[in-house]
Amino acid sequence: MTKKPVLTVLDVLQSTAAYFKKRRIDSPRLNAEHLLAHVLGRKRLDLYLEFERELTESELVPLRDLVKRRGEGEPLQHLLGTVEFSGHVFLCDSRAMVPRPETEQLVELLIADYGLRIADSKIADIGTGSGVIALTLANEFPEAKISGTDISEDALALARENAERLGLSDRVHFVKSNLLQNVDEVFDLIVANLPYIAAQDRHTLSREVLRDPEVALFAGGQGDELVQELIGQAPAHLRPGGMLALEIGLGQSEGLLSRLAEKNYRDICLKNDYSGKTRFLFARYG
Repeated sequence: MTKKPVLTVLDVLQSTAAYFKKRRIDSPRLNAEHLLAHVLGRKRLDLYLEFERELTESELVPLRDLVKRRGEGEPLQHLLGTVEFSGHVFLCDSRAMVPRPETEQLVELLIADYGLRIADSKIADIGTGSGVIALTLANEFPEAKISGTDISEDALALARENAERLGLSDRVHFVKSNLLQNVDEVFDLIVANLPYIAAQDRHTLSREVLRDPEVALFAGGQGDELVQELIGQAPAHLRPGGMLALEIGLGQSEGLLSRLAEKNYRDICLKNDYSGKTRFLFARYG
């Protein structure tokens, strides 16, 4: 009987990274490290101290399954079950969109540029998904009263699990609503990362992004329909001088600026993301 070759941590990292590279997975070595660390219950950087450790079959079996699924395009965050966002770890699965670095930057801008004004404010996160925006702001501003809305019951369930995990269930209220339809309150800040991809642009998306719920990605023929609708709804829910903060799609700023002007918003401001693309839109009303 032929004895199976012994595989070390380094062997497995190298072979897995090579497989991912063939499967056109971005950052193949990093993905391999995350998955192996997850299976072994280690921190990723701890693997560098254990390169010569021999892996058992009971460790390799679950790893092989995860590697196969990642190679087929399942997002790394779904396989790990968590995602890091603004220094906090959130549960992450197919019930809601995987949070993107651009959304993290939107939160950073709110904290850095507008923090003093929203510290004890009422805040609404529209299209909350897994709740990362609402919960990060709640953690940053303990005096703020925060609500999160979403049209998806699955996403809201995930958001509530994240709130419980972070000890914020009593501070953030999640409600099912199509934008602001089921909301009666008025707010100092309404923030939203709504679906902003046009249906005809589906072919431009990666395999990983297409694993996100469609309701979290697509918003009609132009892509900005939901953002346009929120701009129309928000004035009735903003206190005088209240702010609307939006993450938007590429090429949408001109039409959205016109919509804001038409609805009598003021102090309208565009900001770029870290890649230099126009991504964020801020405006005040009243």
